[in-house]
This record gives sequence, C-alpha cells and structure tokens, in this order.
Amino acid sequence: MTKFTLTLILIGHLLFSTKSKAQENYLNYHSKVIECEQLIVEGKHTSAINMFDSLFKQFDFLFLRDIKVATELSAYENDYKSGLEFTRLGIKAGWTLKSINKSKNLQSLKEYSEWSKIVSAYDSLHKIYLSKLNFRLKEQVHEMFKNDQKKALGAFIRIGQKSKRKYSERKFAPHSEEQLEHLNQILDEQGYPGEQLIGNDWWVSVILSHHNSISKEYNQNDTLYLNIRPRLIRAIEKGELHPYEFATIEDWRTAAMNNHDSTSYGFLGKMKDELMLEKADLNRNEIGLRSIALRNDLLEIEKATGLNLYLPKGWQNGKITIANK
Repeated sequence: MTKFTLTLILIGHLLFSTKSKAQENYLNYHSKVIECEQLIVEGKHTSAINMFDSLFKQFDFLFLRDIKVATELSAYENDYKSGLEFTRLGIKAGWTLKSINKSKNLQSLKEYSEWSKIVSAYDSLHKIYLSKLNFRLKEQVHEMFKNDQKKALGAFIRIGQKSKRKYSERKFAPHSEEQLEHLNQILDEQGYPGEQLIGNDWWVSVILSHHNSISKEYNQNDTLYLNIRPRLIRAIEKGELHPYEFATIEDWRTAAMNNHDSTSYGFLGKMKDELMLEKADLNRNEIGLRSIALRNDLLEIEKATGLNLYLPKGWQNGKITIANK
C-alpha cells in the first residue's frame, strides 16, 4: 500500500467519522437551524439558504419543517434552483404534493420546467419516504393515541374542576399508566415513535401531555413519567423527538403542578416575570430550542414578509410575553 493510498483512506475515515459524530447528536442539528433562523431575522436570506443546504447534507434524517422553511425562503429570494432542490428533498421527507400545491408562497416554483420533472418523479420520491417508516409501529401507536383520546374525552365532558379531577385520577390515570408502560417498552426496543420512526410528530406527545396533566396531586407521586423523561432527552439527541414536542410535554406537567400559574418553556401557563423568562430560555437552550426572543422576532418576520416559517402553533400562537406587560 502506497503512502498516497493510505492518506486517502485516512482522509475518508476522518470525513466519515466527522459526519457520524455530527449525526450522533441532533442538538448540533438544532443549533444550526437556530443559526439559520437568526440569519433570517437579520435579513441575510442567501446565507441562511446556503447554511440550510449545508446542514441537510450532514444528517440522514431531516425534520420536514426545516426543509419547508428553506424552500419558502428560496422561493422568496427567487432562488428557484435551491427551491426546487429543497422541494425534492422535502418529498423524500414526507412532504405531499397536495400540501406543496396549497402553499401560495411556492406557486412561482411551478413556472420552471424542472417542476414537471418533480411531479413526474413524485411517486418514486415519496416511496423513499415510506420505505423509512415502521408501519407496524405506526399502527400500534395510532391505536394508543385513539384510545387515549376516547378516555380523555371523559374528563372533558365532566362539569366542574372537582368532577374532572375525580375522573382523571380514578378513571384516566390507570389507563394512562398502562399506556406509559407500553411506551416504555417501545422506547426500549425501537426508540421514540415520532416523525423519524413513524412519520407522526404528535401522537405520543399528546399521550404524555395528557398523563402529565392528570392533577397536581397525581403528579407529585408519579414516577412513570420521571422514569421515561431521561429517555426523551436521549430521543432528542438521536433526532427521534423534536425539542418542541418535549417542551409541550414538560409544560403540561409544570402547568398542572402550579395551577397554570407557571411555565418551563413558555408554551403553556403564565410567564410571570423576567426571572421566569430567563429560566425558560435556559431550559430551551438545553434541548436545542430557539430562544423566546428569537421566536418573537420570527413572528415579526412572518408578518412583514408573508413567509411561513412554520413556527409551532397551538396553545401559544402569538408572541411569548411576560403576563400583564
């Protein structure tokens, strides 16, 4: 073996190792997404597009939301080459043609001849996405979600907090405990069943959020969720769980423990003062979630430009602010 050949092997091994290490921890992925978002706020759209492109080449699994943002940004900047390439990438990550066609901001992409090629290749691109999913697990988790919804409805139709709490602790809690034991087994054997494994990013987070919102008294003695929690952190690092999902699961617990008078991440409950806001940002930083200030800035960008930056919507649709300020 020549020195030249050995050098090439070592370089190849180094490049492979660098990519593998990047993929080991998706906190690196989310950190780069936050950098892209900061560039968007600063109006440096081309730099953001280039950074998204570089990021997408470093990881095997990509969160669809980030590909959508990159595509929107490319179309906005008339960078149709990047926009069409990101569209292809998005379809391989589960973006449906129906959803793409609904986006007004992406209509300009259809003006280019390359668009017809994407439409023609849609089925084959979509099959790449489907081939990565565990459909048996998806069906299993969907059934868990449907059962959870049925059981949770019992608390919803009760009138008065006392009646809701009684139902939750006596009827819903035993059901939820079985669900978490089952989920624990899934985590052991297959990992967190989210967007990466089953193509759905909210069924399990809803199940866990319902469990965490049973009651303050229940949560004080609950150990099932606390045992699962470290595995959720690991799932974030592996790209199986998005930081936002974890934040909502945790915020439900915080809200239930504090009569909705407190929050850990800013999505649920009251943000009472600057100290709580600082703590929420520290919590966000630990799991790879953008700061509250950056989220608020991105909402302003959406309003000013018409871009859809696919910010999480739900209990907190607007800016996250300190209560009564």
